[in-house]
Amino acid sequence: MEGMYEERLTVPRSWWLLPVALGLSLALILLRFSGVGALVGLVVGVVAGAAALSSYGSARIRVVQGSLVAGPARIPVSALGAAEVLNPKEAVAWRSVKADPRAFMLLRSYVPTALKVEVTDPADPTPYLYLSTRSPQKLADALAGAAASARGAERSR
Repeated sequence: MEGMYEERLTVPRSWWLLPVALGLSLALILLRFSGVGALVGLVVGVVAGAAALSSYGSARIRVVQGSLVAGPARIPVSALGAAEVLNPKEAVAWRSVKADPRAFMLLRSYVPTALKVEVTDPADPTPYLYLSTRSPQKLADALAGAAASARGAERSR
């Protein structure tokens, strides 16, 4: 299918040391009370930290069946306008000083590049979507392909 795209915004590998640090910290705190408590603290800290990190890194961006699915948002490509590929410097500007508070942002600070997509639906107050992505050009191409397919399907009706 033309326009298909899928990306999962996983956290960097080095971040997986954070649950270990959380578990060790909790174990050290609970060691004062008992050795078993410290062991429980280690396990609970590592598991809870890993679950939180996995959840944060599970955000997905997909272009499928004429829609853009970005995290919890789903918007038809017919409601989208121009897509602008943002290099790391532009991405920082658009998520800080140039940001519009009404914009939808699927932001992951560990992903340096992004795609800014205009929302053309007059009923939607969201001016644009800011999507952190490791492949902004591929995502822009997938959106363009999905929009062209949707226009072609409308003409054939």
